[in-house]
Amino acid sequence: MTSSLSGPVRPFDPASPRLGVGLAALGRPGYINLGHAGDLPDRSVAGMRAQAWAVLDAAYAAGVRYFDAARSYGRAEEFLGAWVQARGHRDAVLGSKWGYTYVADWQPDAPVHEVKTHDRATLDRQWPQTLAALGMAPDLYLIHSATLESGVLDDPAVLSRLAELAAGGVRVGLSTSGPAQADTIRRALEVRVDGVNPLSAVQATWNLLDRSAGAALADAHAAGWVTVVKEGVANGRLSARGLSGRGDVPAPLAALAAELEVTPDAAALAAVLAQPWADMVLSGAGNTDQLAQNLAALRVQVPADALPELTLDARTYWQERAALPWN
Repeated sequence: MTSSLSGPVRPFDPASPRLGVGLAALGRPGYINLGHAGDLPDRSVAGMRAQAWAVLDAAYAAGVRYFDAARSYGRAEEFLGAWVQARGHRDAVLGSKWGYTYVADWQPDAPVHEVKTHDRATLDRQWPQTLAALGMAPDLYLIHSATLESGVLDDPAVLSRLAELAAGGVRVGLSTSGPAQADTIRRALEVRVDGVNPLSAVQATWNLLDRSAGAALADAHAAGWVTVVKEGVANGRLSARGLSGRGDVPAPLAALAAELEVTPDAAALAAVLAQPWADMVLSGAGNTDQLAQNLAALRVQVPADALPELTLDARTYWQERAALPWN
């Protein structure tokens, strides 16, 4: 399937796994994944750099080639860029995002961790920061958590700059969050700058608990967009840690995992990989053990409509997600 743009080619090698690594939990000492603090034995900058590199090394050795960062993921871009340069991995495919600024100053208990600003000034500031941190242009460059309310998809100044980047060979697009993801994706598909949509990639949340963006993601994929799925294990709620972090794995998921002889997170990720419109699915592993468990999703299969009884109303899902503590 070709892109809606004539310039960028589809970035993922079909011979590589459809599982990538997201660095949200690896680039900063505080995040909302259940048990995140316990995954980090050393939350100094040097300690987290070493842990990020260990996960990246293990992922690359397993064939993973897509790695996803953002300006607001603390030092994730810096860790990723330095790793690529040090290892000489020219076949690594990199994604990043703009629109949030990291403000926690490396404090896990900071009252505010990131600030969202979807305007041209932020784009103009963060694009060169991303180039400097990665040491190269990312293959995918996304508006971070675009929503209809932010107005970014109707901002001519932002869209014209994204069109310039797209014309230069960068695949630009958006990531989405919240209960209205589907509406945001469909509005993004309608964007035009001089008659052409500069956007051609989307990263969205889809998992066994929130499947609300599925039809819109299928529409984006059919339009030639690259589709990346994040939060496939719902920030740890679909892992062995359970919905509350106390091991309360939903019984249907636990049964499926036992049948497949994998951990619950692998079963949950296998359900995402079963979606025909998903080009790439992110592992949010915080350490090499979690990564190994996630990678097991690649060797099992589940039906695309598995475990429908786990599905929540989108508003309920996102309310519960918003209540997760930074740790």
